[in-house]
Order: sequence, then structure tokens, then C-alpha cells
Amino acid sequence: MPKELVGVAPGRLQWREYEDGPVGAGDVRVAAEHAVAKHGTEMSFFKGYANPRGSYDRDLGLFTGEGRTDAGYGVGNMFSGTVVEAGTAVTDLSAGDRVFAYGTFRESHVLPADRCYRLEAGVSWKSALCLDPAVFAMGAVRDGNVRLGDRVAVFGLGAIGRSVVQMARLAGASEVLAVDPIALRRDVASRTGATRTLDPSACDAGRQIKLATGRAGVDVALEYSGSLPGLQQAFRAVAFGGTVVCGAYPGPYPAGLDLGAEAHFNRPNVVFSRACSDPSRDHPRWDEQRLYRACLRLIDDHRLDGDAVVQPVVRFADLAEEYRKIADSPETLVKLGVDY
Repeated sequence: MPKELVGVAPGRLQWREYEDGPVGAGDVRVAAEHAVAKHGTEMSFFKGYANPRGSYDRDLGLFTGEGRTDAGYGVGNMFSGTVVEAGTAVTDLSAGDRVFAYGTFRESHVLPADRCYRLEAGVSWKSALCLDPAVFAMGAVRDGNVRLGDRVAVFGLGAIGRSVVQMARLAGASEVLAVDPIALRRDVASRTGATRTLDPSACDAGRQIKLATGRAGVDVALEYSGSLPGLQQAFRAVAFGGTVVCGAYPGPYPAGLDLGAEAHFNRPNVVFSRACSDPSRDHPRWDEQRLYRACLRLIDDHRLDGDAVVQPVVRFADLAEEYRKIADSPETLVKLGVDY
């Protein structure tokens, strides 16, 4: 029987066999070839800090506070593979076609054909599987209103932060200063659009950004580290009247966030960004599906590069051990990939 990797408790993973199930009229069966994790969101469950929030009540627009009691949840974010069977009502995909879609770390998937994206010839699977961070990055850049010639700082250079760097450059930012304590991530950012990188563990990043921009600060600071120091430095780096975009999915911040300092004196606009929370700020012209279409076009046109982002790539058989490194050894990864 095929296997999948699931989380069964904070910090605990388990291999589980599963029944693949029948292929419905509108479904396809896909044999997985590659897959990637989504570090930030998945870590909120793997580390357990999201559990006390409970489930999100969409009617009230708040979390219930009733602890989650998940018996098991799939880890992994997106996969690519080959269609091995198509339902009788599927007309645009057939056996042998290569596709990518959302799905967890498992050897095969049965899902509706209209939830699959065709993997075009010549498009890297790594770039295709960066669709998810690209959508959130585009949403953040749009929410921050990054414009031609703007100075931008990005705090936190995981997959979304690195995608923000590239999106900001595509939007016309003249300078993109990228901040992360992990050397591997700074190197990737330098190769994919950052005009300067800073190690916040070795300098006062906010002060250095002010000095590097003629003491003015950046027009937009996008915070994707999910850390209190990252958010504090974003307030220090932004120009008077600029914008701080909060896009990370952090746990509760500890004491120490100082909103009476630069945040009070420099009066930035603070914007929370989450691309999948429709309606968007540009509703009805823009919604989540338009973000997807725009990012798919950028990927197909080879304007978004995921090859440097998806690293390392590990064997499916080694995944349980390698996955833990997202939590325990983050300096060794940018976005974990899997080769089946």
C-alpha cells in the first residue's frame, strides 16, 4: 500500500499507509514525483504554537480558543507528478500529462482535475512548486503598494520572503534590502533580486537600513520572519509615513515589542497581508484566483525562479528525519523539497 507522512502530535511524525481510493468522473490519479513543504504554516502545527488558538470561526472572525485535537494531519504543501488515470468526464488531462497541485507528502493523489495545473514543458518543477509562496508574496507586495522606484526592506528570507524580494523587483523597486540571520538564505536572496543583504545578528539592521538609504528609511518594510526582533527592526527601518506589511504567521510574541518608539514617532501604516483572505483590498478587481493566474503566468514565462529556493531536495524514504530539520536546523534549508 502507498505511504504518507503525517503529524500526530507537536514534534511527532508518523508514516501511515492509506487507500488511494477510486477515481471519480471528474478526478485524476497522479503519481507523485516531487513535493515541497510550507515551513511557516506547517511549523505552527509541528511546534504546536497554533494549537491553543483553536479553530477559526469565519462567522465571528476570531479563533475559538478551544485547543485542537487533531488525530493526524498531513505535512507537505504542493506536489508535482504524472497523471496515471483520468476520470470519464475529464477532457483536458490524460494519462502521461505532467501536473502540479496542492497536496501533502504522499506517494499518490486522487483529486479533481480542475485543481491541477499543467506543468508546461521547460518549466522547472521547483519553480512550479513555488506557486504558493509566490501568491502570498504578490499579495503582500500589492497590499504594501510597492511602486516604481520605491525602497523596500524584507525581513525573513524563507520561501515567501525570498519571493517577496523577487516580486518587489518585478514591481519596480529600485532597492531591496533583505534581512535574515541565515547565510544560505541571504545568498539565495542576493542571487534572486536583493540589492543588499544584512545579518541582523551582526548589526543593528534598522539603523543600517536608514544609513544605506540616506537616513530616510524604506518606503515599505515587509515582515516575514515571524519574530519580535524582525518586526521591531521593520518599524526602525521604515521611513516616516511608510508602510510595514505583516505577512508572517507567528506564534504569540513575548513581552518587549515597543510600539512607543519608532512606530509612534514615524507613524507608519501597518498592514496585515494574507492572500487567501478574500475579499482583498482591491476587491472586486483582484481576488485570490486572479493572484494565482498572475503568478502562473510569471512562472510559465520564467520570470519567477524557484531553483535556488527549493533546497535541499531529499529522498521520500528519508523525509521523516529530514523534515525535523525545518524546526531543529533551519540554517540548512530554504524550502524543503522531496524526490520520490
